Amino acid sequence: MKKISFIGAGSITEAIIAGLTQSMNGQSIMVSNRNNRSRLLDLQTMYGVTFTQNTEELVNNADLVILAVKPKDAAEAIKSIKDYVHQEQLIISLMAGVSTESLTNLLEQNNPIIRAMPNTSAAILKSATALSPSIHATGLHIEMATSIFEKIGLVSVVTEEQMHAVTALSGSGPAYIYYVVEAMEKAASKIGLCENVAKPLILQTMIGAAEMLMETPKHPSVLRKEITSPGGTTEAGIGVLEHHDFQNILVRCITRATIRSQELGEGLTQLLNKK
Repeated sequence: MKKISFIGAGSITEAIIAGLTQSMNGQSIMVSNRNNRSRLLDLQTMYGVTFTQNTEELVNNADLVILAVKPKDAAEAIKSIKDYVHQEQLIISLMAGVSTESLTNLLEQNNPIIRAMPNTSAAILKSATALSPSIHATGLHIEMATSIFEKIGLVSVVTEEQMHAVTALSGSGPAYIYYVVEAMEKAASKIGLCENVAKPLILQTMIGAAEMLMETPKHPSVLRKEITSPGGTTEAGIGVLEHHDFQNILVRCITRATIRSQELGEGLTQLLNKK
């Protein structure tokens, strides 16, 4: 069984661990962060993983190292591990916007690197994860990464140029859905439904709509029109969304998130060029 070391113990690390430990022993997973020992203890208690704040131990014991820190901390994270990384050791980066070229430059050696963009639905084995390999990653490395992320959901391999879009669409995507559910819950309260009645109805509606989209070849616009009777309640509601340009607002939301991913990567590149 492959040994996996995580650098960073935030929400995405926990979501992945929660998913992985449903099918693999937590003892095969080691976690580290800079200084929050209580967080590491919590992860050990909940999922049976091991932890260390000894970087050499963390890296030497791993078949693959997963960088799960914020993009602004990329240089610091790589600096802490690069003296212990083996030439053939697979590095997987979850950092939005940070290119494999930048990571290679920071490591100062040609390790196989794969960028991965899962989402927090990994915790329930429903992540949508995109993988993008560096020029030094082989088919075997892609297979290794795929075998890990397939344990927590769907996996697609994309070009690195597409990773900014993936980050904005599926990486951040659950937050957009949760935001819509928040609004539906507020609406339910306003129209007189108590939470214990409204919440199950909202969630089942979301699940049912998603299942319909997966099970039928019909375009979402067709499914929408099938519900929207002329002069009916759905038409009245959709009319408000159209009046406020809801679809274009969502397009702008995802476009802005894509641009932000690009900005994060450019910021690190500029930092490296100054050194």
